[in-house]
Amino acid sequence: MRKLFNNVFSGKTVLVTGHTGFMGSWLSVWLNELGSKVIGYALEPYTKKDNFVVTGLSDRIVDIKGDIQDFDKLIEVFKEYKPEFVFHLAAQTLVRLSYDEPRETYSTNVMGTVNLFEAVRQTESVRVTINVTTDKCYENKEWIWGYRENDPMGGYDPYSSSKGCSELITSAFRNSFFKPEKFSKHNVSLSSVRAGNVIGGGDWRADRLIPDCIRALKNNKEIQIRSPKATRPWQHVLEPLSGLLLLSSKMYTDGKKYSGAWNFGPPHNSIYTVEEMVKKLIESWGDGKWKDISKSTTNESHEAGLLNLDISKAINYLKWNPVLNIDEAIESLIEWYKEDKIGYEFDVKQINKYISIGESRDIGWVK
Repeated sequence: MRKLFNNVFSGKTVLVTGHTGFMGSWLSVWLNELGSKVIGYALEPYTKKDNFVVTGLSDRIVDIKGDIQDFDKLIEVFKEYKPEFVFHLAAQTLVRLSYDEPRETYSTNVMGTVNLFEAVRQTESVRVTINVTTDKCYENKEWIWGYRENDPMGGYDPYSSSKGCSELITSAFRNSFFKPEKFSKHNVSLSSVRAGNVIGGGDWRADRLIPDCIRALKNNKEIQIRSPKATRPWQHVLEPLSGLLLLSSKMYTDGKKYSGAWNFGPPHNSIYTVEEMVKKLIESWGDGKWKDISKSTTNESHEAGLLNLDISKAINYLKWNPVLNIDEAIESLIEWYKEDKIGYEFDVKQINKYISIGESRDIGWVK
């Protein structure tokens, strides 16, 4: 595995904010296997069943509990560990919670991003910084075409809006302090990554489709669906992470060329409605029932109905392609949630299987 990404990460100090979260924990496992010294900075995990907890990551990396809003503590971590790579995943990530806690959502997602970039600006060791946001950062016009990296930022709800703001902050810091054309003066390559709807093992947050479905299936309860016709770009967690690692490896060797915004999403044949996804989950699980509660639910917060990403830039400039089809992605997550002996080695096993599938399909970035 360490030969991947030109062996760039071996021996490097990498800071991951949000390492206790779903994507952050999987990223930390992968980086650890690539030979990095991983420094995690985040709040406590959401549950004792989260991927971070069951993999015992706190014993394998430098695990620092801290709030991204606490700049004084954050900058001390930068000063002490002097990271070369910084991956920013700390965020309030739920749409519906953002309606209940708009101030906290903006404070975390907007000022948290400012704090992170200011810490980068004050730390000479940093060479690569990536802000991981979301497909929901775009001004959603509910059209059938995928959004491209140069489409306008937007956000109907507080969460989506805060992520659009985070993207604008990224652009402002890049233009003001980390201009690609002046790379030789500051030596920092700054990008943002916009991922699709990420699914996989170890996510137990409330108000997310997959965890809600798994809880219902495990307890032999009916899955209740609010927006069955909503369409999303579903992708396994390892897909955007492979893109993130590939991009950052290229930023390290050619910071000027690869600084910017990047989409990582699934191919068009993996874009399904919520109803279709739930049916596939039930089929893969082996049994289960679901119910459409959209007509009986009142005062629901707005969520986008149609959302898709254009990944042409990543395909053409990074030679990145997704590996798994939707059925393989679902099979992988069901395997995780049904496994009795989940642990660090099981995550590594799934990563290695993902890489092997990529190799068998001659996916360019795997070589």
